Amino acid sequence: MNNLQLYGWNEGLFQQKQHSNFKDFLHGRVTVTHKTCYEVVAEDGFYTCELAGNMLYGKSSSEYPCTGDWIIFQPIDTGKGIVLDLLPRQKTLYRLKSGTVSERQAIASFIDKAFIVQSLDENFNVRRIERFMLQTADEGIQPVLVLTKTDLGFNREETEKVLKHISGKIPVFYASMESEESIALLRTFISQGETIVFTGMSGVGKSTLINALCGQEVLQTGIISDSTGKGRHTSTRREMVLMANSGVLIDTPDVKLFGVTNDNVDNLSEILDISDYEGKCRFNDCQHVNEKGCVVIEAVENGEIERGVYENYLKLRREAWHYTASVYEKRKQERSFTKMVKNFYKDKRE
Repeated sequence: MNNLQLYGWNEGLFQQKQHSNFKDFLHGRVTVTHKTCYEVVAEDGFYTCELAGNMLYGKSSSEYPCTGDWIIFQPIDTGKGIVLDLLPRQKTLYRLKSGTVSERQAIASFIDKAFIVQSLDENFNVRRIERFMLQTADEGIQPVLVLTKTDLGFNREETEKVLKHISGKIPVFYASMESEESIALLRTFISQGETIVFTGMSGVGKSTLINALCGQEVLQTGIISDSTGKGRHTSTRREMVLMANSGVLIDTPDVKLFGVTNDNVDNLSEILDISDYEGKCRFNDCQHVNEKGCVVIEAVENGEIERGVYENYLKLRREAWHYTASVYEKRKQERSFTKMVKNFYKDKRE
């Protein structure tokens, strides 16, 4: 028997289930997402489930289950089932779907904390950290920065300097696989029933870190390359593991492109410490690009705002606006098409 409370099941989710047409069937949480099926943990065991027809043909691919989702399913054989319904998602981490400008893809759901993993080598990129933080802002997910490979040697003073505008907003941990003390400290930041998602580029050590937190090899990692110093993960799936007497950890595939799907520019200003300057500009609609009396530009020129932070602010803002405009245009086209179909059938009836 599995205690689903350890996986995050609570009274709120139970109440949501009562609103489903399939409330009398079993429920479970998606632990691994495959292309055509899902691994699910339920109270009475583990199942491999496929989508029912109402899910497969009645929903878009963006509405299909993702790792972390709570589903309602019907067992059809030993260890097999059919997904009948999906409980409304909460605290979801999204990315821009590859090859699109307005479609977002759910990476993991019901997330309490997002561990943004960066290694203190050539992979370190503060601009990428800012991008990850923006993606969690609207969903109420707490971002946590985990800096790995501290044993390789790094300039801590310089690192803290470039992170100054971030470190006051989110917890920052320095970790090394060679230091059990650093792993133990990070472990205390994970509570029972919490769900933690690990995000980061290839080579930063996400899977190795999860293994260290669990005290055993729960995720496979490839050998370390002599030329790159990177461990190669043998899987590209999003996997969930349960820590003993603690929380749930979700590893994600290496994300090379994390396109912006957050259209709240105010969040961006808060993350990058620019909001305090924005309201002091001469013009209320100041875009902080080349306007006279712009306090933001003045702060950049005076060194109060780092130029790299400012430039990334403009870049992410453009992406957010482009995403918002693309979504609006897409919905406009969908409404126009729906109206055209309705008029077609109306004309036929007349």
